[in-house]
Amino acid sequence: MSDEFEDHRRLLLGLGYRMTGSMWDAEDLVQEAYLRWRRTDRSQVRDVRAFLMTVVSRLALDQLRSARAKREIYPGPWLPEPVATGALDPLDSAELRDTVSYATMHLLERLSPPERAVFLLREAFALPYDRIAEMLDLTAGACRQMHHRATRRLAGGPDRYQPSADEHREILTRFLAAARSGDMAQLTALLAEDVTAWNDGGGKVRAALRPVRGRDNVLAFVAGLVARYPIGRAEIVEVNGSVAMRLSIDGGEQVFAASVRDGRIHELFAVLNPDKLRHVDPGTG
Repeated sequence: MSDEFEDHRRLLLGLGYRMTGSMWDAEDLVQEAYLRWRRTDRSQVRDVRAFLMTVVSRLALDQLRSARAKREIYPGPWLPEPVATGALDPLDSAELRDTVSYATMHLLERLSPPERAVFLLREAFALPYDRIAEMLDLTAGACRQMHHRATRRLAGGPDRYQPSADEHREILTRFLAAARSGDMAQLTALLAEDVTAWNDGGGKVRAALRPVRGRDNVLAFVAGLVARYPIGRAEIVEVNGSVAMRLSIDGGEQVFAASVRDGRIHELFAVLNPDKLRHVDPGTG
């Protein structure tokens, strides 16, 4: 009984994480799904994978609806929890990797809970609309419309054709070196004109309470930050299927990720909330 569930645990964690943006919440959802599985008459279950995905999807929808109210009063921007790539479900397709990238996870916050569920079940897991409709207790037509609406709302987001890991690593390393040395010319060359910097301290760590938008504003923000709080230890980590950096600044830890297109950084994400750093591995290089 438990073996069948364990065979699907990583899949369910990946689904729960994509749905909620929180591995903490995903673990709770999977545990609740396990308890429900134990109470289920297995003779009535034709497809274990579909059954368990349905349970987790519906639990995640309920959780997301309650979380939206909490995020409205969250102190400053709410960012997804970065998770070490090795702790996620196998990213053995472009769709699975795309839908768990940090920039995409952030972008998914634009969607309503049902739109997010439909989009992920369709894009990440390639389920047909009729199956998604059964899982979410909707009609296939409604699911099709939600998917199209979600796709439009996410238009202009992260490009599937991301730089290679080596290119991404090089840009992050150059950005860090330029920030440390105060090389404004190099920083300017690395940042897109419409760059936005997001900081999540969760009210527990000092952080910008609003997004910093535009290259000039981001340059001033970074320069002021490193002048006041010099960057200590820095190491490369792999989170959400891509490279990021784990930094020590002013005695605190943070994970720093970036969305890179055409050799320039379009979004910077700094997660300082210590509650969101427990699933990040120590540096790998």
